[in-house]
Amino acid sequence: MENSLATEASIDQRIAQRLKVLRGERGWSLDELARRSGVSRATLSRLENAEVSPTASVLGKLCAAYGLTMSRLMHMVEGDFRPLVRRDAQPVWLDPEVGFRRRSVSPPSQTLAAEGLECELESGTRIAYDEPPRPGLEHHLLLLDGALTVTVGGQTHVLRPGDCLRYQLFGPSAFETPAHCGARYVLFMV
Repeated sequence: MENSLATEASIDQRIAQRLKVLRGERGWSLDELARRSGVSRATLSRLENAEVSPTASVLGKLCAAYGLTMSRLMHMVEGDFRPLVRRDAQPVWLDPEVGFRRRSVSPPSQTLAAEGLECELESGTRIAYDEPPRPGLEHHLLLLDGALTVTVGGQTHVLRPGDCLRYQLFGPSAFETPAHCGARYVLFMV
C-alpha cells in the first residue's frame, strides 16, 4: 500500500510538472489557460504545484485546451515506447474522487497512431467532457462488464457487455454508470 501511494504521488508530481511545461511552451499565463480551459486560475496553480491531484474532468478540459488526448498527456508523464507492455508495467491512473480507473494497455507513441485503454467506472459515476481533445478523434469502445451509457453527438447509447460503440468526437461526451453497477470497458482511440 505504501509503495502504491508513493507511486501515485510521483505520478501527480510528474503530471504537475508536465502541465507547467505545456503552459510554458505556449507562453500562456495562468489566466489565459483558465480562459481557454474553463478551469479556475486557483485550481490551475494548485495543480501545477502538485498541491492537489487532478480529476478526469479537469484533465479532460486541460487536454482539450492543449489539443492532446489524455493518453498522450499521460504518455508524456509515464515514459518511453516499448513494443511489448506487460500488464504489471501498464501505467494506471486513478481518479478516486469520481470513481474512475484508467489502465494504459497500449500507450501512445510517436510512431503509432492508436492507443488502447482499459477503463473502470464505479457504480453511480458520471464523467462529462465539454469538448474532445482533438476534433474528429475516433473511439471504439467495447464494454466488457457491467452497464454503461455513453452520450456523444447528442445521441445516448445504452451498452451491454459485448457491445461495441464506434464514433468520432466533435463535441461534448459523457460516460455514465447506473447506481446498481459499474462498468469495465476497453477504449481504442485513433
